[in-house]
Amino acid sequence: MELLTKPAVGGIIEKNIDGLDYILIQDRFKDNAKLEYGLLEIPAGKIREFENIFNCLRREIREETGLEVTYIKGEDETVILETNGYKVLNYTPFSCCQNIQGTYPIMVQIFICNADGELLNGTNETKNIRWMSLIELKELLEDDKSLFYPMHIITLERYLKTMLKY
Repeated sequence: MELLTKPAVGGIIEKNIDGLDYILIQDRFKDNAKLEYGLLEIPAGKIREFENIFNCLRREIREETGLEVTYIKGEDETVILETNGYKVLNYTPFSCCQNIQGTYPIMVQIFICNADGELLNGTNETKNIRWMSLIELKELLEDDKSLFYPMHIITLERYLKTMLKY
């Protein structure tokens, strides 16, 4: 039987508090991934069959954090083509990453977004959901990458380079 990589979407949720830039970070606690317990991650999840990727991002962020997405960078540039019985969504994410070795075959397309609402205390997959300043995030990544879920490290470093100009 052929095994396939699972498509997923993730969100870097931005927020400015008193002139400082933050993103939402959470601790990973998935029952089917006990080796990853406590790793820092951004909200992400699998795309359902024929689910619009932007609707999936909204759903996953709401389920994992309690927040409602108000803006997704690039969504307004999306093109939809309907022809020959197909409806195709064309879009450009901020970053894409794929596990090509390890325990979980997944490919994640990550978008930058904004969201409003009250944060959950945690879910059955996440704990310690919080806003982390970009300065603190940069320091943590530089000090110890092993604190982070591997799928998100390069994307977060790329994001910090664009935001902090380092």
